[in-house]
Amino acid sequence: MTSAPDINLLHELEPVAAANLNRHLDLAAEWMPHEYVPWSLGRDFDTLPWEPGQSRLSDVAQIAFEVNLLTEDNLPSYHREIATIFGRDSAWGTWVHRWTAEEGRHSIVMRDYLMVTRGIDPVALERGRMHQMEKGFASGDKTPLRTIAYVSFQELATRISHRNTGRFTQDPVAEKLLTRVAADENLHMIFYRNLVTAALEIAPSATVQAIAEEIMTFQMPGTGIDDFENKAKRMAKAGIYDLRIHHDDVVTPLLRHWKFFELTGLDAEAEQARENVGHYLKALDDLARTYEEKREKALAAASA
Repeated sequence: MTSAPDINLLHELEPVAAANLNRHLDLAAEWMPHEYVPWSLGRDFDTLPWEPGQSRLSDVAQIAFEVNLLTEDNLPSYHREIATIFGRDSAWGTWVHRWTAEEGRHSIVMRDYLMVTRGIDPVALERGRMHQMEKGFASGDKTPLRTIAYVSFQELATRISHRNTGRFTQDPVAEKLLTRVAADENLHMIFYRNLVTAALEIAPSATVQAIAEEIMTFQMPGTGIDDFENKAKRMAKAGIYDLRIHHDDVVTPLLRHWKFFELTGLDAEAEQARENVGHYLKALDDLARTYEEKREKALAAASA
């Protein structure tokens, strides 16, 4: 249940949501999923069952594609979450439905590509979808402030994961498709990023605390995917999404955009939260450096 202060904040942010919704609609290009799928490659699975050798994707590319798609598949849960938090009225409700429609298009085109090209075991993929959707997704007790902070980081992380997966496939068709999906995710990120910017003007201390909480507890929505930890490690080892990318390309650019460490007039709790973020980022940077050194040594040993 959204509290009265949260409802008041949503009302204050509604003009910003409306302006950014209009901006999004002006910039979002219409595109058709069927135009990104090489249908001529399709064959019936009952006459030619799937075998691993049929895939044009490497093992790691298959894992990354699967993780990205299964993350998108949990859309009903995501829709429920944001509709509950933001409501269905005014610009908020329009945004919720528009965002849901755009995200649904992502899972459609990604699955069609994988089925037509036989890029991944269709049985394993369907079982993964069932597992992921049966678990669902719940954001817990996030406030609207924490939600818009979280999705700012999450949409940017998703954009990067899609884009890097596309490059890693070494398939021009897959790269074009995932580049298109990533472009949508970037617009979604900008919508939420701009809302956080506005919230920092309305309630700076509360927003700083929300940002801090989401940075230090961040998890991708695909965390519930079966064997996610191992799959995430494989993606990190390949350089598709790792600690360095998270630190340098997700968290740091958003904090810089919000002038997070330059804000003034914060209360004591917000100042402490900001200090904690500084310590956290230093620790994250150290972990990323350690991981990079280990990876370089492993690669050197393998090549030798």
